[in-house]
Amino acid sequence: MTSLDAVDRSRLPAHVGVIMDGNGRWAGQRGLPRNAGHEQGETALFDTVEGALALGLRWLTVYAFSTENWKRPPTEVAFLLNFNRDLLLRRAGELDEREVRVRFIGRRGRPVPRRLVRMIESTEARTARHRRLTLQVAFNYGGRTELVDAARAVAHDVADGALRPDRVDARAIQARLYTPGAPDVDLLVRTSGEQRLSNFLLWEAAYAELVFTDVLWPDFGREHLYAAVAEFQRRSRRFGTV
Repeated sequence: MTSLDAVDRSRLPAHVGVIMDGNGRWAGQRGLPRNAGHEQGETALFDTVEGALALGLRWLTVYAFSTENWKRPPTEVAFLLNFNRDLLLRRAGELDEREVRVRFIGRRGRPVPRRLVRMIESTEARTARHRRLTLQVAFNYGGRTELVDAARAVAHDVADGALRPDRVDARAIQARLYTPGAPDVDLLVRTSGEQRLSNFLLWEAAYAELVFTDVLWPDFGREHLYAAVAEFQRRSRRFGTV
């Protein structure tokens, strides 16, 4: 295990993204229903948040529910929706006490239940004043969907005359993403041994360092986050230069 002392806290990534993968396999290995893996994943998430706070990270974005996850069995989708609702009820106060700002990124229209949207908005408002750590939860999120929505916003503003066509550049698009004001992702971690982005933060992670670990998400914790950050600090980042 990697300790906190192994990390140089003067050279932290500005923004860490995490693809939380492996809940179903973790449950299957133990002869448990898939939902048991999602439940254990909550413990992993909040131990990771505690690790981010200990490190002094300022931005952490986790992939909780993708636009493709609606294709899963209806019982699992219902569980995940209820689980995220209950998570807000149980943990909002805890995050508020730790001065964590919570943001949800993704589409909020149908089929997301309106009651869940109201709870999301309540948690965001409750924690909006905090800046110790911004925790972004990608829910009903897809990277391509985010880019489509940004393109629609650009087209709307050009049609209205609020944006000149010759002013459409990377900054104009970035300003219309779900994450305005967030720094680019420096480090993207995926658990469970899979090595793909799965439509997560495609724009924001354009120059991210990728770290893949075989650890299944329910077994992930702060020490694994420290290890990923330590690996990030060993990388040479050139951004297209020599």
